[in-house]
Amino acid sequence: MELLNTLVDKGLRRELPTRDEALAVLATSDDELLDVVAAAGKVRRQWFGRRVKLNYLVNLKSGLCPEDCSYCSQRLGSKAEILKYTWLKPDEAVAAADAGVAGGAKRVCLVASGRGPTDRDVDRVTKTIEAIKENNEDVEVCACLGLLNDGQAERLRAAGADAYNHNLNTSEATYGEITTTHTYADRVSTVQQAQAAGLSACSGLIAGMGETDEDLVDVVYSLRELDPDSVPVNFLIPFEGTPLAKEWNLTPQRALRILAMVRFVCPDVEVRLAGGREVHLRSLQPLALHLANSIFLGDYLTSEGQAGQADLDMIADAGFEVEGAGTTTLPEHRADALAAAGGGCGSHSGGCAPCGDGGDEAAPAPAAEAGTEPVAEAGAESVPSQAAPGDVRSDLVAVRRRGAGTDVAPNA
Repeated sequence: MELLNTLVDKGLRRELPTRDEALAVLATSDDELLDVVAAAGKVRRQWFGRRVKLNYLVNLKSGLCPEDCSYCSQRLGSKAEILKYTWLKPDEAVAAADAGVAGGAKRVCLVASGRGPTDRDVDRVTKTIEAIKENNEDVEVCACLGLLNDGQAERLRAAGADAYNHNLNTSEATYGEITTTHTYADRVSTVQQAQAAGLSACSGLIAGMGETDEDLVDVVYSLRELDPDSVPVNFLIPFEGTPLAKEWNLTPQRALRILAMVRFVCPDVEVRLAGGREVHLRSLQPLALHLANSIFLGDYLTSEGQAGQADLDMIADAGFEVEGAGTTTLPEHRADALAAAGGGCGSHSGGCAPCGDGGDEAAPAPAAEAGTEPVAEAGAESVPSQAAPGDVRSDLVAVRRRGAGTDVAPNA
């Protein structure tokens, strides 16, 4: 396909595709899917080789959020039967982080539900960051706490945070249909505050909320303009008890096309395969590694994922390798630019999935512990290729009952 040759050439030059080209990727047929994956895979390998960065998420405070984000199990009015708990103590968060690092995670993402942190909340999180760094001095720490007030990003940076995550989630034109308690502009402002404070910015999207192809292209182009170092791509986990519980709009093939489009538009950025991958990609997850160079492992904030060891096996079986702590994630030109700007991750990169407002990203993860039951892949084998629109599919989403905030060992 001439389109794919053009997109590969542009990706290798870091040149922005046209909007029509990006839309054309989403419009390709299933017969062309492997060609699309192969083309985007050339761009991925140019900037990131065959490395896969592992990330581990610690849910510091779960549920009871005053925001009304329709996709979120922790939202105001949610009837989802998720874990609800207030702030973990620093030693509890350190224990959770240690489990992830022991399993090979290079980055720990600290997430808390809510509109945004108070200054007292920032005090709590800075103590947790310092404790994690003291225990694992080489680990990267990303904070994900919602909307920031003046000076809070600087305080997180001073405590040792390397990055800050806040997602745009969907297009500006449709944002008000998903959330009414804050604005798209609020989100952009928070990402910019993080960047100004020298934190590596992470900002991404959620696909599968009923958006159009144009909406997907709009949000990815907005992300390209915002220029975060990491772009997590989440696929909606339709929790029963939330307004989007019946939104089943994705097939594994469409999820791959979305990832390919993101890679072509953001060729040299860490593209992270985030929440919902087991539910929507299912047996095609290994193909996604040719597009994304970063993943969360194991369980998610409020739902369970496949076993962490299964993730590690998948990476190895697909011919990829886990990125080591001493390896620079970002391409040299991005890492150098970030370091020159005083960024927290001159040799790192990354971020979280939709967090701060309580999204669907990964929590405790990596390699399986002795005595822990392996977890079946959400959406594996007996699950149909696509749930019918209008159905609630509680069988595809298992609520997390272990790890952070519980006395049960994490999926790590």
